Formats: sequence, structure tokens, C-alpha cells
Amino acid sequence: MRAALLSPEGADLNAVYPVLAAVAAYLLGSLSFAVIVTRLMGLNDPRTYGSKNPGATNVLRSGSKAAAIVTLLLDAVKGWLPVVLVRWFGKPYGLEDGTVALVGLAAFLGHLWPVFFRFEGGKGVATALGVLLGISGWLGLATALTWLIVAFFFRYSSLASLVAAVFAPVYYLLVSGVVWYAEASIAVAIAVMSMLLAWRHKDNIRRLMEGKESRLGRSKAGAPPKAKP
Repeated sequence: MRAALLSPEGADLNAVYPVLAAVAAYLLGSLSFAVIVTRLMGLNDPRTYGSKNPGATNVLRSGSKAAAIVTLLLDAVKGWLPVVLVRWFGKPYGLEDGTVALVGLAAFLGHLWPVFFRFEGGKGVATALGVLLGISGWLGLATALTWLIVAFFFRYSSLASLVAAVFAPVYYLLVSGVVWYAEASIAVAIAVMSMLLAWRHKDNIRRLMEGKESRLGRSKAGAPPKAKP
């Protein structure tokens, strides 16, 4: 296997593998589980009520906690899976940290702009968390705890997501050399995800500044509709 990878043909394949991995990760990320789960459970499309965001928080406004939990888990898994597959099995194919960063970012971009759903996706919080968990369980746990602490005290999901997004790259760089060794490509990917998360929350930021943002446990005006019979 090693001799084959060192041959010219093997070198060509080594250049193709990261691209194939990124495409596969993007396609997996493009599965909008908020829409898929609500359809399977006979609920209304989350893009038609509340924030109109196809994510777990908006699915929760349907009144179905089960649908929201399943959506959250699946959205996280689609970020986690491509990262851990590259980490566990990619080395014999020349897939190193650069590919880990690439597939994590690709899965995240798939959630934001899903090819299967007219490029109209969610904000990417759960998928980004899945990517972080794939990079390091400790990194994902620290970021998730940050979200939980802010959400518990302030009761704003959007604010919790924004604070967690800011701290994720800080944690990755700050703890380097203690729990893990930071890689530049992965650090860049995390920073890009954080910036995109903040950008996707621009309307939430405006509502937070105006004091009009919906708190956790409270429905937005006009949402949610009743489930279809």
C-alpha cells in the first residue's frame, strides 16, 4: 500500500482523496435534518414558522421535544462523522490534519447552504459542535458547557451560540500543548466557522440589541402552528 501511494499514480490519488472527502462531507452536511425529521414525524416545516430557521431550536417551537432532540443529535452527528472518519482511517490515504479541517468546514458549509434544499440551510450551531467534538471531545465539551452556562443564566439561545462561537477558537489555541497540539489548518477552520456563525446570527444580534429577541421557553409571535393532522 505504501509503495503504491509513493508512485506517481498514488501521488495523484493522494491529491484526489481530500477533495472526495470534502465533497462527501458537504453532501452529508446538506442533509437538513430539521426538515427531514419534522416531515417524518408529521410536523410542520420549521422553515414556515418562528425564526424560519431549519434547526433544533426552531423545531422545539413545534411543541415536539422529541423532534428537537433528534434534530439536534443528527445535525451534530453529520459534523462529527466526517471528521472522525478522517482522523481514524485517513492516514494510510495521506489524509492528515489539513483534511480534517477541510471536511469539518465542508460539513458545516453543507448545513448552511444545503444542495438538497435549495441552499437554504440553518445557522450551524449543532453541526459546528459536532465538528468540534470530532476534533477533540474536550474541545466540544468545553464549547457545549459554555453554551449551557450562558443559556442557563441569560435564557437566550442566540446569545449562548454567539458566546460559544467566540470561545471555541480561543479554547483550541489556549489549551494547545496541554490537552492537544493546535494545528494551523484546524485553527483556521474553527475561526471561519465561528465567523460564519456570528454572521448567520446577525438578525439575532440586532434583536438582542433592541431587546426583542425571543427567550428560551417562549414562542415567537405567530409560532408555532399546530401540527398537521
